[in-house]
Amino acid sequence: MSQSKLTELTWREVRRAGEQGIALVPIGSQEQHAGHLPMGTDTLLVETAVDRALEILDRETSAPQVVRLPALPFGHSPHHLFAAAVSLSAATLGAVLDDILDSLVTSGYRRVMVVNGHGGNDEIMRLAVKRFALRARVTVAACSYWTLTDGDGAGGEEAGRPEVTPGHAGWFETSLMLAAHPALVRTPVPARTPVEPPPLFDNPPHPGLTVERHGEWQRVGGSTDDASGADADRGGRLLEDRARGLARAIRAFDTASRSPR
Repeated sequence: MSQSKLTELTWREVRRAGEQGIALVPIGSQEQHAGHLPMGTDTLLVETAVDRALEILDRETSAPQVVRLPALPFGHSPHHLFAAAVSLSAATLGAVLDDILDSLVTSGYRRVMVVNGHGGNDEIMRLAVKRFALRARVTVAACSYWTLTDGDGAGGEEAGRPEVTPGHAGWFETSLMLAAHPALVRTPVPARTPVEPPPLFDNPPHPGLTVERHGEWQRVGGSTDDASGADADRGGRLLEDRARGLARAIRAFDTASRSPR
């Protein structure tokens, strides 16, 4: 088996794996997900996507060596504190990622991939890896799992509804949770009541604008779109599509960054 969990390795095994392997760091959040999904939805989904991607790779010939770290369960979620969240400031999350990357390099790793499960982490994560690569001899990659699709025929229909992907506590995340952790979804999932004026965070008045208006999340009840039509079967296909996409991304990163033996 070419994939290992850092938690289960000895320090000598960690050192040996770092010589040619990739350290994979999932990051998530603990935050409100409306009334029907658990606080840890983002962490649970990124863990599922990562583990399924590694299972796919492990079935391949000459799979890349990957050491999976425990998921960082906290992220940048100040916009969800109106209900409940455990949030790190942007500066703190950046510093935590910097310390994790620095620890991995000190432990012998020269290739690290960060896989994100929460929208509020995305920009901070990307800045952290860019900044770190400027000062350390390391090759670092970053992605959010929902952006990666298989791109192989099924990706058309299974890429999901782009207008609500990933959204928050809406159709996409609820479908994935119904497939991955159905016991944690509170059912029946209520329909989302439209509000006027419509929120601007996911529907800006002009392409290219990022717009935030005070109090939007409270007005929409903590979700971006209607989750009442979420479907476990569709969620399973969407999740498998993302896992295959992530597996391809890990393979591509391995090929592009591998040092000659």
